[in-house]
Amino acid sequence: MNLPALPFVEVNPLTTPKAVVIWLHGLGDSGNGFAPIVPELKLPEELAIRFIFPHAPVRPVTINNGMKMRAWYDITSLDFNNRADSKGVLESAAMVEQLIESEIAKGIPAEKIILAGFSQGGVIALHLGTRIARKLAGIMSLSSYMSEPEKLINEAHDANKNTPVFVAHGQQDDVVPVIMGNAARQVLQSNHYPVEWHDYPMQHNVCVQELKDISAWLQRCLA
Repeated sequence: MNLPALPFVEVNPLTTPKAVVIWLHGLGDSGNGFAPIVPELKLPEELAIRFIFPHAPVRPVTINNGMKMRAWYDITSLDFNNRADSKGVLESAAMVEQLIESEIAKGIPAEKIILAGFSQGGVIALHLGTRIARKLAGIMSLSSYMSEPEKLINEAHDANKNTPVFVAHGQQDDVVPVIMGNAARQVLQSNHYPVEWHDYPMQHNVCVQELKDISAWLQRCLA
């Protein structure tokens, strides 16, 4: 599959990077949306983590009257069983995998790469992170859900069966209900992934305590 390279925003450490976090945004956002949180994570400089925030392709989104916006896949229905456009999920996952391969080519081991995502981005992170043949440092899904969870048992690659997975959600999320994040957690656990679950008194966003928990998890994964 000949796919275009994803453009991205990057936040680099003061020294040569030793690890990379690839963080995927949600529907209608861009890589610029999450870049400002890097200083808020208060990560030790000696970890030398490079953050990459890719921009999703611009595409028409059916539930938004076909309006064009940055989206990792089309959303054709509010029914979560049919919400994620499978073709779009596969294409975006392949483009993110290209980005991972380009970081490996620059000298970052796969075992020092975290794949993270918020909302739609979390769908891609969970899909690719469980199927990629590279052993990653960690997989993070925020305020998200799993696309076609019933396929995981047959499509999962063994490379990341023991990779830490961070799943977090807002208890008052009215965009992606917390039950969807919990369902993703349960599917991962039933497939024997080591999942760390957090929920917070918030809506479809990120809160201060969540950033503290993400920071602690990143430090454990990349120590």
